[in-house]
Amino acid sequence: MQIALAQLASREGDIASNLSRVVDCIRDSDPATELMVFPETQLTGFAEPGHVADRALTLDGPELATLIELSREYDTALALGLLERAGEAVYNTTVLITPEQGPALRYRKTHLWPDERELVSPGDSVSCVAWRGYRIGLLICYDLEFPEPARALAAMGTDLLVVTNGNMDPYGPVHARAAQVRAQENQCFLAMANRVGEGAGLTFAGESALVAPDGELLFRAGREERVTTLTLDGERLAHARRTYDYLRDRRLALPGHSEETPLGRVWHFA
Repeated sequence: MQIALAQLASREGDIASNLSRVVDCIRDSDPATELMVFPETQLTGFAEPGHVADRALTLDGPELATLIELSREYDTALALGLLERAGEAVYNTTVLITPEQGPALRYRKTHLWPDERELVSPGDSVSCVAWRGYRIGLLICYDLEFPEPARALAAMGTDLLVVTNGNMDPYGPVHARAAQVRAQENQCFLAMANRVGEGAGLTFAGESALVAPDGELLFRAGREERVTTLTLDGERLAHARRTYDYLRDRRLALPGHSEETPLGRVWHFA
């Protein structure tokens, strides 16, 4: 599978500008690209005190409709983040849009960074979906620093962990290390697109990455805006799992349970 990591800047609350940047990336992408990964809250920017509901979007709004149409036109799946309004609540959400299904997967960030805990609601589950030979699961930024959400996705058969990231200085090295650990311990690919530039009083760290199922770093970006096209070699999944299987050999069970839904597998935390 050919994927693209879109390491972009964004503007808090400037949804039209952020959407335009995403649209340009899709239109300029290599025609062979099957999946494009964008940063955390790429469409809306971060939640900030006094600016939560005014930045939040619904998944049935015109912005997502535009991206669904482009996904079909370019035959490319899109993973990107936004502030999602659902009833009275707002979530830090990433959606996976596929040409076949439109919004095929929605994930609401389960591990909220301290600065956002009073602003948005946490999710309570992770989910994955099979698409074009890979089972894909979503994580967002701070989730990467915890073993449980990635392990829950691996327990449901995930082959590719997609991380939409908004990691900032001085924590770039934390996510660089965590990405390799999460890929190795779950024996799956990990594709991470991080934000760059300035915003919400922060300087974002970049360093988007692709990690192999044995933890080998296959690609790491710098700190500038760039879209990088990479190829997943499915043989590496089989190779990483050939000699031993961490999921099979583990002795400590993960709390919670999984279920099959029309949109894929879901793990509900206990």
